[in-house]
Amino acid sequence: MARKDSILKLRELLVYRRDALRRALAGDLSMLKSLPEQTGGDVVDAALDAAQDEISSQLAEVESRELAQIENSLERMRQGTYGQCEICDGKIPLARLNALPYAITCIDCQRASETGGSASTSSNWGSLVDSDFSYTD
Repeated sequence: MARKDSILKLRELLVYRRDALRRALAGDLSMLKSLPEQTGGDVVDAALDAAQDEISSQLAEVESRELAQIENSLERMRQGTYGQCEICDGKIPLARLNALPYAITCIDCQRASETGGSASTSSNWGSLVDSDFSYTD
């Protein structure tokens, strides 16, 4: 019963965070739309505005990615599969869900996917070397 209660509390947290992200994204997107209307100033102002626009755009991208993960978690709650690893179908520990409420994998599967991905790219460095290439002039 304790797991079910914890998941209900996590649902409240996810809904609260989802609503906050929606409000933030609505503000970010309306600000980004109004940017072409803003003109004037010198070159330094334009450079600073461009840098700020880039930061705002990247922040909106990160927030929208998090929002999608939260929406996925809420859908998994509706389906009754929240807290279940998408790879091994085992239970995701509550400690992991408390730390990352939209986690979709258990720690072991996440580690395996991370080490598997990095090991496969690092082991193929030899194939990147052109054997016909000569270092002599």
